[in-house]
Amino acid sequence: MTIASSDQVQTPLRPKWPVIIFMVAVHALALLAFVPGTFSWAAVGLAVFLHWVTGGLGITLGFHRLVTHRSFQTPKWLEYFLVFCGSLTCQGGVIDWVGLHRMHHLYSDKKGDPHDSHDGFWWSHMGCWLYHIPADREISRFTKDIGDDAVYQFFNKYFFPIQVALGVGLYFAGEALSPGLGWSFVIWGIFVRLVAVFHCTWFVNSATHKFGYRTYESEDRSTNCWWVALVTYGEGWHNNHHAFQYSARHGLKWWEIDLTWMTIQLLQALGLATKVKLAEAEK
Repeated sequence: MTIASSDQVQTPLRPKWPVIIFMVAVHALALLAFVPGTFSWAAVGLAVFLHWVTGGLGITLGFHRLVTHRSFQTPKWLEYFLVFCGSLTCQGGVIDWVGLHRMHHLYSDKKGDPHDSHDGFWWSHMGCWLYHIPADREISRFTKDIGDDAVYQFFNKYFFPIQVALGVGLYFAGEALSPGLGWSFVIWGIFVRLVAVFHCTWFVNSATHKFGYRTYESEDRSTNCWWVALVTYGEGWHNNHHAFQYSARHGLKWWEIDLTWMTIQLLQALGLATKVKLAEAEK
């Protein structure tokens, strides 16, 4: 595999074989959802609920708006809980995730962007995670605020064993409810849910740099894409976000529904979100 941004020569990249094997395995196991006997409405409901907990509360609210951009503040126990939820997505360690995303904003669609959209839809959607890229070596420089935190280090290192523990817990919970339901819970609550959250998150890197409309000139290719916003709890208003990256609210027009902003407003009403930052357009 070679990759070349618009202003750099092609450079061969080494595959991340453990990541590739993991991704192939998870996608293959998710197909078991089509095997007769593995479907149950309880398992589907579980998958939808965990999609929100891990993708909505964990990635969108926790990893992204809270930790990466510090768009608001929460008590430390709540911050750690949201980081735990995000770690259940198996999108790499939280420190790595935050560092790479901060680089994306600094170098968006330019040399240094981990998922430069000029390198193609596949690369920005998924390919960039399957290879060792130069940005990997810069993560510690972009995460000095969380890199020495023992809790962050734990979740960064042990996100995979935590996922295994969740799978074991779901199996026994399903069996306790009804014999034979355990594997249905595992297939839908782990594998189907992981694949769904993977691609929903990756669409923010790929689709919202290709499809949709632009409200602001943000010096990159970011767009606002309604269907990505729908499956990512508001992250699809990506052009707005790149224009005002520290804003806790991404949907800036009345029709740009942002469920994560609504969650932040709820936390604010409960006294659990403070120092909430907003775009200049909203002040």
